[in-house]
Amino acid sequence: MTRPVHYFYPESKFGGFTDLDGSILFFSRIQSLLTPDAEILDAGCGRGAVQDDPVAFRQNLCTLRGKVKHVLGIDVDPCGVEHPYVDEFRLIDDKRWPVESSSRDLVIADYVIEHLAEPGEFFDEVKRVLRPGGYFCFRTSNKWNYVAIGARLIPNRLHGNVVTKVQAKRKSEDTFDTYFRSNTPFKLRREMRNRGFETAIYGYEPNPQYLEFSKVAYWLGTLHQKFAPRMLKASIFGFCRLNEEA
Repeated sequence: MTRPVHYFYPESKFGGFTDLDGSILFFSRIQSLLTPDAEILDAGCGRGAVQDDPVAFRQNLCTLRGKVKHVLGIDVDPCGVEHPYVDEFRLIDDKRWPVESSSRDLVIADYVIEHLAEPGEFFDEVKRVLRPGGYFCFRTSNKWNYVAIGARLIPNRLHGNVVTKVQAKRKSEDTFDTYFRSNTPFKLRREMRNRGFETAIYGYEPNPQYLEFSKVAYWLGTLHQKFAPRMLKASIFGFCRLNEEA
């Protein structure tokens, strides 16, 4: 039986990914910012779910260890110690991260911001640990997209069960409470600019992987991907640079 992704995006049969793959686009831009002596912070690194990715090309692109001087992972969940693609893991047990000030060249937050009850504190820590001229790259869910609206209608305690039903390859331990406190392009631009960042923050819609359980639902998702305005796109990409004088 033809999978919806193969029907609507036939190029995915060659390599395992579509031309709209959000991970490939996001990490391609991150890779372009790297230097061999860079020190990277993966904020909210989790257990390293990328290790389960069946597409070797995408997995390698999302892996930074070995391409830079050092990759540090931090998380409030001790499962981060299992992450195979960080050089070091440190547990967050306070509002202040266990990371030295002005010690990192790039901070990554990949689908983390939607889980923050106090995003302002998170952004303050991003600024603190970055060197002047350093980069903050994030990807997060858009508060006004249909996926996020659905998530807000479902109690947090049920998210794991629902997500694993619509995404068979997603593990329940990779599902966390969501708050969406700063999850619009406007709010994120304001947060970053107020902290002295130059920004490129915008909505992006990848292929609708959440809807692959149904060809009809997937088709509707492709229509949304093509015609929805940027303010309603499923994801928000952010590429920010800390001003030298900040």
